[in-house]
Amino acid sequence: FIEAVAIPGERGLILTGQLGDVMKESAQTALSWVRAHAAELGIKKDFFPKHEIHVHVPAGAVPKDGPSAGVAMTTAITSLATARPSKPLLAMTGEISLTGRVLPIGGVKEKVLAAHRAGVRTVILPERNRKDFDEDVPEDIRADLTVLHATQVREALDWALESVPVKVTDD
Repeated sequence: FIEAVAIPGERGLILTGQLGDVMKESAQTALSWVRAHAAELGIKKDFFPKHEIHVHVPAGAVPKDGPSAGVAMTTAITSLATARPSKPLLAMTGEISLTGRVLPIGGVKEKVLAAHRAGVRTVILPERNRKDFDEDVPEDIRADLTVLHATQVREALDWALESVPVKVTDD
């Protein structure tokens, strides 16, 4: 799970949740990609200059690191900046490049099985991990999931986010 909030004030990035250096780099890359594509994503011009972004990966004191959270971090930041919620019962993995390519990750079987156990029914995976999914994930689990294979982070965002923003209230 990844959470993101915008805090009025100077722009910047706060990261919490026992993140290692690789996950910190994923978050910074995600923020840079979203800022670079803000106009095409429908993000208001003044959003990033007026807000600090806080990204939190909850799980107590469990250290988290590894190159597989870029797509999820990009989705969380884009969701925040556009007010478009992510779709329910969805999981994703994959690292991103600054140009928006979705890069392959390790541990596909373990990640897919964990998502399935958690009730997830749609999974976004890197295209370059299609063979790992087909060969390593048991057939009964594959049959119970909708799997989308992304080559670009923009594809993943289109699949992961609702098309209509939600109105935020102070209630």
